[in-house]
Amino acid sequence: MASTSERSTGGPATCVVVSYPEDLSNWGRFQVEKPSFQAYLRKTRDRAREGDVWEEFVGVGCCGSTLDVPLRVERVEGGSRIDDGTEFEYDVREACGIQGSWRVQSAGGPNRA
Repeated sequence: MASTSERSTGGPATCVVVSYPEDLSNWGRFQVEKPSFQAYLRKTRDRAREGDVWEEFVGVGCCGSTLDVPLRVERVEGGSRIDDGTEFEYDVREACGIQGSWRVQSAGGPNRA
């Protein structure tokens, strides 16, 4: 466990719990939970604070389709600084009307896959 001085000086976060909306498609969930996306977060985010919302582009399949997914920081263990040792865990929160599935560009439209 991080000491009080580490927390106040921005020591490393050991774990960051982020949530995504319950209406995110299974494909979208797969994308945000895979190790390469977690590595991306470690490289692009310096700090995490409870309540932060990160709008992230997430690949949804073919044709270069992308989807903005609002990830909300629910809890941070240790300090606030994200580094190579920071683990990510996931939680599901209320739906927000997110539009997307693997058919996001098809005639069937989003959320119908």
